[in-house]
Amino acid sequence: MGSNEQTERRVMSDDRGIGSAAARAATLVEALPYIRQFYGRTLVIKYGGNAMTSEALKAMVMQDVALLHYVGIRPILVHGGGPEISNLMGRLGHEPTFVRGLRVTDAPTMEIVEMALAGKTNKGIVALLNAHGARAVGLSGKDANLLMARKLQSDDGDLGFVGEITRVQPDLLRLLADQGYVPVLCSVAIGDDGATYNVNADHAAGAVAAAVGAEKLILLTDIEGLRSRADDPDSLISEMDADGARGMLASGAADRGMIPKLEACLMALEAGVPRAHLIDGRVPHALLIEVFTDSGIGTMIGP
Repeated sequence: MGSNEQTERRVMSDDRGIGSAAARAATLVEALPYIRQFYGRTLVIKYGGNAMTSEALKAMVMQDVALLHYVGIRPILVHGGGPEISNLMGRLGHEPTFVRGLRVTDAPTMEIVEMALAGKTNKGIVALLNAHGARAVGLSGKDANLLMARKLQSDDGDLGFVGEITRVQPDLLRLLADQGYVPVLCSVAIGDDGATYNVNADHAAGAVAAAVGAEKLILLTDIEGLRSRADDPDSLISEMDADGARGMLASGAADRGMIPKLEACLMALEAGVPRAHLIDGRVPHALLIEVFTDSGIGTMIGP
């Protein structure tokens, strides 16, 4: 190979390297105003769905949360874990029962729920975040009476220890965030009577966002976002106000899985949270795309 050809190839390689580096630099420049805007602010992230069961997506979500933490944003993770609960129930010989999407939770099932959520699932998330240096702390809603609940009454019969949140006492969350920790909260709550309740994780995230005065509530979902027609992926709604969300709930346009998510968004917005987001947790680094890019992802719901 002649010297001129070697030089030409080296220049071409350098050009490709410079182009790639320039693209990465442009991404950082695009992120800068958002880093400045959200520095020191709290983001409440509801973690669930495929992003929670896929090991590859789980690793990416934890990287995203760690990055948010490192640039001075204060993330709080709230999680459920339906598949993990069902898996543990099966291993222990218990058959799950659901009524209109709600898990009937008798006393033995509540023990399994708490073992799955506050034990294995919560501590697994904490370990992954700590591996990325995010200094995570695992919590149950029972810690310091963070999540208070009462028994959920249903027209479909007794659901057992299924609860609805009555109040959030966020002092411990604020204390941990002030000291540079990332709180990871599972959706197990405590009643005034001392009973333990299984509460909807979307509702828990909405209530926490409201209580801590979050800048954003972000819900990871298993679809692209909110659709105007539930069965049509091309009907994605990129932006909606609170009245539009209420209208979808009242008209029945929202499908069953989206109902608690919209309710959680409204809970946060009505308490003064500026924005709520429904984003596709199946997309790699969806959190970073939403928080740090101009285009965002999924559905944004404003006041």
